[in-house]
Amino acid sequence: MARWLMILPPVLFAGLAGLFYTGMYRDNPGELRSVLVGRTAPAVPVTGLPGIPVLTDADLRTGEVTVVNFWATWCPPCRAEHPVLLEMAARGIRVAGINMMDDDRKAVEYLAEEGNPFLGVATDPQGRNRVEWGVTAPPETFILAGDGTVLFRFVGPLVGTDYETRFIPELEKALAGG
Repeated sequence: MARWLMILPPVLFAGLAGLFYTGMYRDNPGELRSVLVGRTAPAVPVTGLPGIPVLTDADLRTGEVTVVNFWATWCPPCRAEHPVLLEMAARGIRVAGINMMDDDRKAVEYLAEEGNPFLGVATDPQGRNRVEWGVTAPPETFILAGDGTVLFRFVGPLVGTDYETRFIPELEKALAGG
């Protein structure tokens, strides 16, 4: 029995070291994978912002690629990526918004002041719907195929080199039909 107790720590250490080594050399060790990729997007909340078109499930299944962005006014990275969303919308890309755990009045004021890139906005005041989407914190953005299938998930603001090297190629691929 004592012999097994002496062998156990080195065996456990070797197993753990192997696990860490494998994790360091996977394709993208910083990426948070989504179980939704390849599946139909979850339902969107049925609530919206006053005076702004409400996002519906049908909006995600129009036959056109749609970018779904989870955002909040209290989120500085969301504010940083807002000009990118406006630019996407100006280029004709369908951008949908889900405002999460926010004050409706502040969200409406923000969109009035900074511009509204969204074809529709749903609200998730308690953050329940974000759990169904697997959203950890805003901003998070999903690329959906025209039938509502999730093609890609991007965690973080749509700015910087990570955005340029990961999100843009995935969006271009989706828009090209691939």
